[in-house]
Amino acid sequence: MTSLAPSARDGLVRTVVVVEDEQPIAQAVAARLRSEGYAVEIAADGPSGVAMCARIRPDLVVLDLMLPGLDGIEVCKRIQSERPVPVLMLTARDGETDLLVGLAVGADDYMTKPFSMRELIARVHALLRRAERSADSAQQPVVRIGDVELDATTRRVRVDGELVHLTPIEFDLVHYLAARPGRVSTREELLAQVWGYDVPSGARTVDSHIRTIRRKLGPAIVRTVHGVGYAIEEARANCM
Repeated sequence: MTSLAPSARDGLVRTVVVVEDEQPIAQAVAARLRSEGYAVEIAADGPSGVAMCARIRPDLVVLDLMLPGLDGIEVCKRIQSERPVPVLMLTARDGETDLLVGLAVGADDYMTKPFSMRELIARVHALLRRAERSADSAQQPVVRIGDVELDATTRRVRVDGELVHLTPIEFDLVHYLAARPGRVSTREELLAQVWGYDVPSGARTVDSHIRTIRRKLGPAIVRTVHGVGYAIEEARANCM
């Protein structure tokens, strides 16, 4: 049985902006997304992608890394600075540096060309489902981890009282661990519960997000349990 896209389950049409300068790829992605029930707009360069996202305020952005005008890194920074929005980044490269940079500036997920259209659709579905679960979890308590405070109602993070920007998936990842203090979560569990799916490069994706969270919130925020996964110490986390 085929699962329905988020856009088809509740009668609300989700909007996706595809920022891609290779028109055959952009048109193919847009056509497949439309067949899944999404409203899709295409931008062919960085500046028009930023302007389109500001105007349309999409539910998700599929963003190429290499773009004319502004590259995908800068586009991602600008659209994330306005409001949190799930970003699936596409690239012809497959280097760890590119992956880390893309995730650090706000991409929630990352695919390397050439890619399976079926996998892209699965990731889009998962990112939107995760965003919806995040919206539904607004009544969860405030969680504190030492000097770090995560407020699920406002989805704001403070370190020593100062606001720190986390992407939606970074917030969900650290909040998931903090809500289970002392419990070690495997990478497979985190992929299933936070991302909503499993992928061949999943372990690298989780590790990269953990590194970014440590850079933003402090190196001791998450403990690595070698060969198992990640945890936040029970003594450091408490709910309010």
